[in-house]
Amino acid sequence: MTDKTLDPTTTRTPAPAGLGAAHAIEVTGVDRVFGKRRQQVVALDAVDLRVAAGEFVSLIGPSGCGKSTLLRLVADLDTPTSGTIAVFGKPARQARTDQDYGIAFQQAGLLPWRSVAANVALPLELHGAKGSERKKRVAELLELVGLSDFAKSRPDQLSGGMQQRVAIARALAEQPRLLLMDEPFGALDEITRERMQNELVRICRETGAAVLFVTHSIPEAVFLSDRVVVMTPRPGRIVDVVDVPETLTARTDEVRDHPDFLHTVARVRAQLHGGHAS
Repeated sequence: MTDKTLDPTTTRTPAPAGLGAAHAIEVTGVDRVFGKRRQQVVALDAVDLRVAAGEFVSLIGPSGCGKSTLLRLVADLDTPTSGTIAVFGKPARQARTDQDYGIAFQQAGLLPWRSVAANVALPLELHGAKGSERKKRVAELLELVGLSDFAKSRPDQLSGGMQQRVAIARALAEQPRLLLMDEPFGALDEITRERMQNELVRICRETGAAVLFVTHSIPEAVFLSDRVVVMTPRPGRIVDVVDVPETLTARTDEVRDHPDFLHTVARVRAQLHGGHAS
């Protein structure tokens, strides 16, 4: 088992100039307890985690282990019972105010009465961006996710994968340095899911954003990540951190059949079941 204080080596796009060695996420000694006295449920226990600027880290573990809870704490959608969380050196609440991160969930959460372009523009509208700036930024984002031809379409005219691409574009609207993603491809069929994984790899390379990614899929975690953080059943603790070999960083479809890919998947699976892979 590795030390729970994780100091990563980034294998993706380096941090933008001026960020230095700042971590995108620093979680230190975080506990999250729900309820009181006999009704207490310990969701997270003494969690330490570091995610570097530009790094892709996945959280994986059994249902109820606190993966989504941890992501919600980083997003300032919940508050830790104890411990501290910093995003680019700021308290989580300040990072939310400063729009330092974007969020994508399993359900795309698009507004059905708005067009694709209007859904992507929503964060920009809420924060007072001028009309010309919004139009330019939306056009850039729709091109990035390959949906320029669907700008005037409504969400119900799109496939599930296309809706998720709209949600990712919306999460990127304010050029965040960090993406928080909670099983964004969990409801998709396997073929669409692999295509979306390839799209996410491309988008991360082009934007340089760090990613904290929650998933139940071991192959997905290994394919996308620089490191895979394995969590225990409740109370959620970090039991191991699996570094993805440099031989897999091309993240092309061919990687999925590489012996190192299969070995890394086996190692993560073994840790989830409390054993050790050779």
